[in-house]
Amino acid sequence: MTDLEEKPLPHLDLGLLKASASEFVHGLSGRPLHELFGVTDGKAVGTYVESNFHEHLASRYAYVTGNAASGIDFPELTVDLKVTSVRQPQSSSPFRDAAQKVYGLGYHLLLFVYEKVDDRSSQTTALNFMHAVFIPGERTADYQTTTGITQILERGGNVDDVDAFLEERNLPLDEIGRRNLAERIVESPPEIGYLTVSNALQWRLQYGRVVQLVQSGGGEGLENLLT
Repeated sequence: MTDLEEKPLPHLDLGLLKASASEFVHGLSGRPLHELFGVTDGKAVGTYVESNFHEHLASRYAYVTGNAASGIDFPELTVDLKVTSVRQPQSSSPFRDAAQKVYGLGYHLLLFVYEKVDDRSSQTTALNFMHAVFIPGERTADYQTTTGITQILERGGNVDDVDAFLEERNLPLDEIGRRNLAERIVESPPEIGYLTVSNALQWRLQYGRVVQLVQSGGGEGLENLLT
């Protein structure tokens, strides 16, 4: 390799992604942004942050970006990026199967939570990032569902008890699918999830509990990237 040739970029791994997320959020937080002044669409703000984060990464590391087939931002690392307002920390996620509500989405989440402040005098916006959290895949299940299952199993509940509970929770399953999931749960109990996952054509994910746990220093497996 000659001096004129560029050295190949190092490959992005999970540790570098987390470190970069912390660096990026600290750098963007509070910076005056003319582009977002007056913007009230949360999706537009999220797209802006996501695009800038990818630019930040692409100048430093080599990695594969997500597409419609993978459905997540970092398919090699099985990580999806979510950007949401602290006023209503939630987002949507593609529905694959009902078991995601019990065992998690099947990938990790990198969550950026911001507060948007407009300054009319300067016609700029500041995004004050309140949280940057890494949520491991096994903790992306629904809190109420996994808590209820854990309590049933701790009391010696069997497949019939779990099946009845799943029916009460209105999981989008037919009777055979629900029974199969109940048998799987008894054989392989899930971890307690930290999200609120609402049934819809797409999962609606709510992160209020994650925010509370990070603020209190709790939540086994959660990583606060702003510390």
